[in-house]
Amino acid sequence: MLKHRARAVFLLIFAAAVGYFVFSSQQPGSKHPFRLGLDLSGGTHLVYQADVSKLDPTSISDSMSSLRDDVERRVNLFGVSEPLVQTQQGAALSSKESAYKLIIELPGVTDVDEAVKSIGATPNLDFRVATADDMRAYQASSTSYTSTSTQQAAYIAIFKPIGLGGAMISKATLEFNNTTNEPVVGLNFNTDGRELFASTTKNHIGDYIGIFLDGSPISVPVVREAILDGKAQISGTFTVDEAKTLVRNINFGALPVPITLISTQTIGPSLGQAAVNGGIKSGLVAFAIIALFLIIWYRLPGFVAVVALAVYTIFMLALFKLIPVTLTAAGIAGFVITIGMAVDANILIFERMKEELARGRGIWDAMHEGFARAWTSIRDSNISSIITGAVLYYFGSTSVVTGFALVFTVGVLVSMFTALTASRLLLYAVSPSRTSKFSTFLISNGFRKLKK
Repeated sequence: MLKHRARAVFLLIFAAAVGYFVFSSQQPGSKHPFRLGLDLSGGTHLVYQADVSKLDPTSISDSMSSLRDDVERRVNLFGVSEPLVQTQQGAALSSKESAYKLIIELPGVTDVDEAVKSIGATPNLDFRVATADDMRAYQASSTSYTSTSTQQAAYIAIFKPIGLGGAMISKATLEFNNTTNEPVVGLNFNTDGRELFASTTKNHIGDYIGIFLDGSPISVPVVREAILDGKAQISGTFTVDEAKTLVRNINFGALPVPITLISTQTIGPSLGQAAVNGGIKSGLVAFAIIALFLIIWYRLPGFVAVVALAVYTIFMLALFKLIPVTLTAAGIAGFVITIGMAVDANILIFERMKEELARGRGIWDAMHEGFARAWTSIRDSNISSIITGAVLYYFGSTSVVTGFALVFTVGVLVSMFTALTASRLLLYAVSPSRTSKFSTFLISNGFRKLKK
């Protein structure tokens, strides 16, 4: 008994410490605030239609991925916190309508016109040159910059345009170095590009050629020799996946998929705050009703289940911050549902305990048998729920579905822990040591025994 009580006290202290972390990390300036989705924080939701009619069917997937990466780079320039850029494929309503969409969520963005203008601009791929002297001068002063953005701006400024753009590249390919077997990116220029690239490399041996996409450098090789045949290689410490991404960006970055804005939705901060308040209120009401039912009907085990449910809630909120999970209104709904589901396992255990007490077992034996007999039912029901959540998360095509699925799945896993570990530990710690009518009444449930 003493061992169980010591462990129960440790569990409660640990839960209190986690609860303090959840509370303190929500203060202004904290590193771990709750991450709120667009529907809770307010912002702008944009939907674009992609025109893939002129693309080879085999290249649609790569070009859409390139489009997403290009737009994501542009969105990051806004300084937006936790933006969402994703592609979606669905059924077209007519033969003239593309089934491919680009969905963009910009939390906190109020200047919708500027965002639409910047996103819709054609991505630009170009080559620039920085002399070795300019690079050395930059490196010598790089430690003096007061911010990363200032340092990046100074770095970009040393590169000078040479008039060589992505339109002059006929093809980029993934290749491997014959000596080291490292992945490299091969470039093939068209006629105009070949002549310009030849003269540039001839005049800038030892200097740096920067390949820029949307104004940001994606590769900066050193010119080792003049390249006259219109072919070049970009080498570096690439992984195969990084080289593939660079090939894709070069092939499609200069010629993005045309997009047309078809939907704009702005969610104000007040509406988002109302959704947050509604979610908090529904969660508190659900917790209060469940707690009242458990204590009235199940008495001492019900009180233990309420404490375990509070531990469950604290752990879930901490996981939301640490994973981190982007909370949406759908995610909060999933959390509220899991509060009810977290009680299911406890009810199964308590009912099994009642059956063992009815068979004449003592309190301790009834508790042991109750947990043991309820385990298989708890395991099977939770596994089916986890499979459902995993399928929703994997196949969900929108953030609403995936957000709900993630919160739901995490909630089921944590509820299994609190039901089979926290509830059992706490119940063992506070259960009566002797079997009597009163102790049996505390451990049992319902009111039929009061009639005797």
